[in-house]
Amino acid sequence: MKEADMKVDKKSMAFLDEADARSGTAHHEAISMPDAASVIPESLPNVLGQTQYIDDIPRPAGCLQAAVRLSDSAHARILAIHTEEALSLDPSVRVILAKDIPGTNQIGFNKPDEPLLPEEEWEYWGQPIAIVVAKTRSLARKAAGLLRVESEELPAVIDPREAAAKGDFIFPPRTIACGNVEEAFAKCAYVVEGRVDSGGQEHVYLETQGAIAQVIDGRRMHVISSTQGPTGVQRAVAQVLGLPMNMVEVEARRLGGAFGGKEDQAANWASMAAVASWVCGKPVELYLNRKDDMRATGKRHPYTTDFRIGADADGKLLAFEADYYQNSGSTCDLSAAILARTLLHATGAYQIPNVRVTGYMCHTNLPSFTAFRGFGAPQAFFVIEAAMDALAQKMGTEVVELKRRNLFREGDRTYYGMTLERVRASESVERLLAKVDYPALSQRIKTFNATHRLQKKGLGFIPVAFGISFTKLQMNQAGALVHVYTDGSVVVSTGAIEMGQQVARKIALVTARTLGVPVSYVTVQRTTTLTVANTVPTAASTGADLNGMAAKIACQEIRGRLVQKAADLLKAAPEEIDIREGIILCDGKPASLTWKQLVEAMHAARQDLSAHGFYATPFLEYDMKAERGRPFAYHVYGAALVEATVDILRSTSTLDSVSIVHDIGDSIDPAVDRGQIEGALAQGLGWSLLEDLRFGPDGKPLSDTLSTYKVPDVTFMPENIDIEFLPPIENPTAPYNSKAVGEPPLQYGIAGYFAVLDAIRAAIGKPIVYYNLPLIPEKISDLLAEMGSDPLEPQAH
Repeated sequence: MKEADMKVDKKSMAFLDEADARSGTAHHEAISMPDAASVIPESLPNVLGQTQYIDDIPRPAGCLQAAVRLSDSAHARILAIHTEEALSLDPSVRVILAKDIPGTNQIGFNKPDEPLLPEEEWEYWGQPIAIVVAKTRSLARKAAGLLRVESEELPAVIDPREAAAKGDFIFPPRTIACGNVEEAFAKCAYVVEGRVDSGGQEHVYLETQGAIAQVIDGRRMHVISSTQGPTGVQRAVAQVLGLPMNMVEVEARRLGGAFGGKEDQAANWASMAAVASWVCGKPVELYLNRKDDMRATGKRHPYTTDFRIGADADGKLLAFEADYYQNSGSTCDLSAAILARTLLHATGAYQIPNVRVTGYMCHTNLPSFTAFRGFGAPQAFFVIEAAMDALAQKMGTEVVELKRRNLFREGDRTYYGMTLERVRASESVERLLAKVDYPALSQRIKTFNATHRLQKKGLGFIPVAFGISFTKLQMNQAGALVHVYTDGSVVVSTGAIEMGQQVARKIALVTARTLGVPVSYVTVQRTTTLTVANTVPTAASTGADLNGMAAKIACQEIRGRLVQKAADLLKAAPEEIDIREGIILCDGKPASLTWKQLVEAMHAARQDLSAHGFYATPFLEYDMKAERGRPFAYHVYGAALVEATVDILRSTSTLDSVSIVHDIGDSIDPAVDRGQIEGALAQGLGWSLLEDLRFGPDGKPLSDTLSTYKVPDVTFMPENIDIEFLPPIENPTAPYNSKAVGEPPLQYGIAGYFAVLDAIRAAIGKPIVYYNLPLIPEKISDLLAEMGSDPLEPQAH
């Protein structure tokens, strides 16, 4: 087009002038919007304490406070619950038991084994057995303590292997296999077998579990819940109240952390608040203190595993088998899905032609273990890394070389039948080893160990291949609703929950990029089941992928209409129109038509400025009977090297440095992704070396306060954390070729375990195979006891 033709025609100009007159602006002025620099970053109000979480929200008038009475043994039959003393404390006190639940007393949907409140017996220490409501929180808690419970103790099982021996499984065992394992082991030059144990992990989200429930119009329920899964809460609340889901609205604002602990388990507390509100006829808030939260909620699943692995004389892996005994706890919860991810990550980043892996969901009298960042994959990675370590010890070979020899390659077919594409395992490993100059680093460690008697250094190395998608195929879907308002501003609603991971910022960036406007024009609205229905939890590292793609689809629909309208106004062909950063371009040159004018023209022409987008991850399929298919949209690759020092006298370990090369795709926001990698690394290192979740032999929680459960802090983390992103490649199933980042980097922390183990080996001067996580100082001390000599005694020359 000629430059003169880029002007708006006279009729359109007359309309725009009239519209500008109504709005008080001139047609040649750009839309009055804050620029990106003036937008308050999400972190600032968080740091200033201005953001509101469940317990900060102004309570509705007449809001009551709820507390829960927790069981004080691992397994018992309820004989009677006496409420008289609690009720006499204050006229506002109300005690709600299982018999008072108006609907169905059941919130277990994967298996109906989880009553909201127990009717006949409780199954773990810390199980809620009654809801107590009063006018203040302190009064409710005091009244809960006055309930007198008569019970009869029943046998309790804590150890998953004991449960397995009794055949007490939540679901039957599940096996995935390929090839002929026994024939392959017979051909192996080296075979090693052993046992691996990994402990649980407390979520320690900053905001504990909580909800505010209110009956509206005497028949509808509104719940504000600290949840990763609003639809799951909606379904649970509807069931316990005996209502259809369309009579229950669940709203999820930002969460103060979750890490999986609020995926399914937030439904418990939201349902209790809803039942209390329904029974009392007033708004009710239920917000747990830290001790009750740590005692009553699920954690990462502990596992105990038997493995066998074999290789030929050249170190090529031929066979692997493992039996994973998952401590599932007292109910199903998400254990089946978590075990599925364990089985689907059993070989880590390694190609093994003959595999047999079996998972057992062992029912025990402990809190129902639940989702935690990584969702069963870290337990699998620890087992295969331990198996590789043990094999290298037996072969007398360098473990890094053994791992390099067996990494996934392009076109490899996994033991569950998925052909791998765009494989970057070797690329990330080779880049990492070159980056740290591994031969020189290894020599430096040997020199240090030869010249230091009371300190020894070690290296731990791990490659990662992490599958992205929910392993339950129907969950790989998302919706989004986008509105463009007549002033040109944009609002987007999705099912994604902001819990500190900045998924809202990523969705805003995707929305802005697709529409062609500055990100300062975009607001991401809180999630509610009225705006976006049938949401899936923000979990499995898919929050930005699924919801970002849904938002992109909605924005593409609106953009198409806008481009056509701009073409009509500018007398141009649609393919000549572009919109970038809020500027309308025609033939690559700015037009006189502004973004606001275009939007107002659309509205005046009665054309839709809203769209609903829906995305379902393509190419996924899996046959659970055959245990074959494509359960993942893609894999995230990467590698990490950890250097650690062990103090021989104190039996303590120090993390010196971590180097990471990570496959992030084409990052939507590199700063956010870098922060996610650092946070996941911290949790992985904490699980590997520090966080010791303990229960007594009677099932009593022993680490239910932050004085008895250590979490990573600034003194624990290494000062030097170096992260490098691989160059971007195509990834069509995520927005703009990005890749998921939430869970894959947690696996890097496992390298910390092997770095400390390597240092212990240097201290005692012989190979040891010991795989019991976390590797805390007490365990280090036990291993160092095998030195056979006092490190302070003079050495012979």
